[in-house]
Amino acid sequence: MTDTATLAAEVLREHRESIDRLDAILVFTLAERFKRTQAVGRLKAEHALPPADPAREARQIERLERLSREADLDPEFARKFLNFIISEVIRHHEQMRS
Repeated sequence: MTDTATLAAEVLREHRESIDRLDAILVFTLAERFKRTQAVGRLKAEHALPPADPAREARQIERLERLSREADLDPEFARKFLNFIISEVIRHHEQMRS
């Protein structure tokens, strides 16, 4: 390998290691988030509260879009991501009511 190729391979390896660490952070963060939403779901089921809260969901989407702009992340991607998470949380909450 040339010096340039060796350097590129090393930089690529470092980027991939960083991505792997970030993926692990995402997985553990999502796991913690779902533990919290499961607790919310149990509380809602115990008190016959609706599984969805559209007003809160709208506020959260607005908040995430604002944060994504601040972080230089595509707000549309952030909105889709949060909508997916919200739909999973609601699905879990509905299952708890059954």
